Amino acid sequence: MNIGTVKEIKNNEFRVGLTPAGCHALCTAGHKVLVEKGAGLGSGFSDEDYVAAGAALMDEARSVFAHADMIVKVKEPLAQEYAYFRPEQIIFTYLHLAPEPELTRALLDNKVVGIAFETVRDSRGGLPLLSPMSRVAGRMSVQLGAQYLEKQYGGKGMVLGGVPGVAPGQVVIIGGGTVGLNAAKMALGLGAKVAVLDINPERLAYVDDLFGGAVETIVSNPYVIAQWVKKADLLISCVLIPGAMAPKVVSETMVKTMQPGSVIVDVAIDQGGGVETIDRITTHADPIYIKHGVIHYAVANIPGAAPMTSTQALANSTLPYVLSLAQKGWQQAMRDDKGLAAGLNTAAGKLCCPAVAQARGVACTPVDELL
Repeated sequence: MNIGTVKEIKNNEFRVGLTPAGCHALCTAGHKVLVEKGAGLGSGFSDEDYVAAGAALMDEARSVFAHADMIVKVKEPLAQEYAYFRPEQIIFTYLHLAPEPELTRALLDNKVVGIAFETVRDSRGGLPLLSPMSRVAGRMSVQLGAQYLEKQYGGKGMVLGGVPGVAPGQVVIIGGGTVGLNAAKMALGLGAKVAVLDINPERLAYVDDLFGGAVETIVSNPYVIAQWVKKADLLISCVLIPGAMAPKVVSETMVKTMQPGSVIVDVAIDQGGGVETIDRITTHADPIYIKHGVIHYAVANIPGAAPMTSTQALANSTLPYVLSLAQKGWQQAMRDDKGLAAGLNTAAGKLCCPAVAQARGVACTPVDELL
């Protein structure tokens, strides 16, 4: 199979879909790898690294798309890439289709086999290709929140962890999944007070055990969320329904109760966001805006700012799936691995991810009918 990767064109996105190590593994297995020139520079990989690993360089993304049977990316294709789509071509990347009607339509109209990292499941029902970036985003959300609490950004002018004799800040994390756990770990490390809200008492028991009671755990509901949002110096929203639009768990009324200069980081923004006052996606170039006196951070590719870590963490997890798809073809690979089949979002002009179909209000074709 011809497998290609291209330079990411999303604002300040420096990750890349394949590392030289991944290229070497694919070439050793008998496949051809096509890499757009400069694709890996932001992650610390030179064109020479890819050539040494056995890849062929191509001048433009258009050429890579034209010759590759499978494109391995990081972020969802943008509008200028839609013209490159070909029928039966595999695009393996984060798709996040629920809030992306135009991309969904382009994939369907061009009969692309769209496989989304974020809906692939493992044998335990986990999300093995979302988890690596969730860990990065969770840890970075606290770094970012601590930064934007500084006065020059419009923040309160506080050190999140406090100092002796001065109380630390309050971090409130809505969602106790992978993002929430990693955010809690970082916030505790800085010395902040930390509360994690989740609807699942068993998950909260796990959080309590993991952190030895150092994190306050609260069963989440709208009434309780309103109380804790008001207390937050840093609010991190990370509620996830795989493949679906994120539920709006923080209302505008709640945000209005926060103290001026408080910070909200919505890690779920790539799935529509969980905070009502976040009505637009921001970028690394222009990451924040202030509403009701509160700083809102709504960048949809947080890990893209740390590509040396993020690319390697992601590629470590995606490569076994890339190899399987290349060796077997997508249909046989999915017959053999139902977790990979859960990643299929589009094929043959059909939408086959229930959560995306519900968000788009269209019919969903069962994956088994396409295999």
